[in-house]
Amino acid sequence: MNKKKVLGLYVIISLIWVFGTNYLLHMLEPSSLVSFLFRAKEFLYIIATGWLLYYFIGKRDELSASREEEKRLSTLINSMVDFVNFKDGHGRWIESNEFGLKLFNLENVDYKGKKDSELAEYTDFYADALRYCETSDEETWRNGKITRIEEVIPLPDGTEKTFDTIKVPLFHADGSRKGLVIIGRDITERKHVEKLLAESQQQYKSLFEYNTEIVFMTDLHSTITKVNPQFKAVTGYSPDETLGKSINEIIPVPYKAKAIEDFTGILEDKQPKTCEFDFNHKNGSTLTIQCTALPLIVNGQIAGVIGYGKDVTKLRQAEERLRRTEKLSVVGELSASVAHEIRNPLTSLKGFVQLMQLEDEKHQFYYQIMQEELDRINHIVGELLLLAKPQDICFTKADVQKILFNVISLLKTEASMHNVQIEFLLKSDVYMIECEPNQLKQLFINIIKNAIEASKEGGKVTVTLLAEDHLLTILVKDNGCGMSEDRLNRIGEPFYSSKEKGTGLGLTVSFKIVQSHNGSIYFNSEKGKGTEAVIKLPVKKQTPATETELTV
Repeated sequence: MNKKKVLGLYVIISLIWVFGTNYLLHMLEPSSLVSFLFRAKEFLYIIATGWLLYYFIGKRDELSASREEEKRLSTLINSMVDFVNFKDGHGRWIESNEFGLKLFNLENVDYKGKKDSELAEYTDFYADALRYCETSDEETWRNGKITRIEEVIPLPDGTEKTFDTIKVPLFHADGSRKGLVIIGRDITERKHVEKLLAESQQQYKSLFEYNTEIVFMTDLHSTITKVNPQFKAVTGYSPDETLGKSINEIIPVPYKAKAIEDFTGILEDKQPKTCEFDFNHKNGSTLTIQCTALPLIVNGQIAGVIGYGKDVTKLRQAEERLRRTEKLSVVGELSASVAHEIRNPLTSLKGFVQLMQLEDEKHQFYYQIMQEELDRINHIVGELLLLAKPQDICFTKADVQKILFNVISLLKTEASMHNVQIEFLLKSDVYMIECEPNQLKQLFINIIKNAIEASKEGGKVTVTLLAEDHLLTILVKDNGCGMSEDRLNRIGEPFYSSKEKGTGLGLTVSFKIVQSHNGSIYFNSEKGKGTEAVIKLPVKKQTPATETELTV
């Protein structure tokens, strides 16, 4: 009711009262009470109008206070960066802040008293979102408690906004619906950051878990806190056997001092360190590990050390084989020139010695020694030429058993001279392979002869021949003095020999023959217990290997 209507009503009632009461009082004349009633009527009118005035002033103050409170509330919710909405018990909008109206494109809509489904008629783009809000409101009413959900609101530019929405249902004392308070916070940026963080963590996990190299982490006290699965694949030790241990506990003794020094240097200098060391695999074999460690910095402070390690055992073995091949190449080049220069005068010397043998019978003993030494020089020159000049190898099918039998028969006399017995063991029936028989014969002569010379008097050399899959294996074992690790490492080097008159070319030639057959040769030896040579040859001809395998 507006002010004019209130004022008009007040005037009409006042007139009716004044004239009506005056008329009634005049009808009572000449009563003695008329004068008293006139005063009482006036007094009652003053009290009534005064009370009405007081009542309206109070209501006006209450209304003013209510409007002020509503204004403050409106200012508060409009200043919030969250979506704020008040609904009554029937889901009709009572109040919403500007953020919410702008979000649903309802700035110019008289939203008060309307439900979400009714407001959906004013905006086609957000119609589905508003209808969904009405559905989620019903779920909140049914739950009867504060509900927290994430709602995704599409935007006209094709992007989306995600809101962390809290809905608070209000009830009357009788349990009927009173109202609903809705507060929605825009967490789009947070969700984006969380997604980036999750992707970053996944990338880190992939880098750590699926790295082809060993990855480990330690704390500031060098205690291992984390290792990736590749650690077990390379070393054989599971994480349970490694975590909680100090690096010093797993590093071999010869490398501990260097490991401690590097670890301290990383923490002090904040610089990466690289080292290489031998590591004992769980199965007993020895690995060569190359490791790079660097400081792990969190919030500007060193929290530990992270390291990367890779197995370079095969690489180092390949490098060693390459060095041996390079040595053979150098020896070959040298041998070509040396052998050529030696053979010319050697022919003359042999001729003159033979002539002197025919003419001088008195010094035949000396001539015989000279002849043997010249033959030995000629043999050495022949081995040099074998190393120097590429040989045209004609592969044919041959029986390795027969070749070995002939070699053993040839060397039995020499074995008897050393009081050594040769035992020949066969572990299969078929020993045919594609090879160059003469080269294999020379190979077996060199290996078996070395075994005979290394054996003790009264000893035995065991030659074992066995076939497995597409591979033929020849084992030559003696019970001689054996070899030290240093000598094993140098075996096969040109001109390196432990024999008094040895040249070291025999095994060098043997390695070259094995290489040309794409096979492998290695030696097992223990000081005082003898040596075993293991030769593996493919049954069928393959592409010749560029390197010869030597394993000790």
